Amino acid sequence: MEFRFKLDEIKAAAQLLLDHSSTFVIRIDGEMGAGKTTLIAEAVKLLGASDTVSSPTFSLINCYKNNKAFFYHFDFYRLDHPNEALDFGIEEYLDSGHLCFLEWADKIAPHLPLNYDFFQLKVEKEGARVLSKIKI
Repeated sequence: MEFRFKLDEIKAAAQLLLDHSSTFVIRIDGEMGAGKTTLIAEAVKLLGASDTVSSPTFSLINCYKNNKAFFYHFDFYRLDHPNEALDFGIEEYLDSGHLCFLEWADKIAPHLPLNYDFFQLKVEKEGARVLSKIKI
């Protein structure tokens, strides 16, 4: 799956992300400023959460909910070592059965589950984005 879009089409990209996810763990890689948090925010809205979505860069994890479920949004950018994620129980979150969105997941690679959905978000020169599903 590959989808080229402009930022005003972020809702369609978020819907594709959700439609092409088959696990509870969704990894989204992309350079700083690519729109990972914006894409996740739109996906969380589509899932029916009324919470305001923000980047968990400083908190490392944000929790959102709709009337049925919780959603977790992680940003591991500030971690210096993969085992720092163990300090806040990353394995329990990833095994919880609740949807987990991961940014900068390469920083915790040893702790990722064997089965997760992996997406890449790239910015093209003219500002369009390309969302691709990556096989692991």
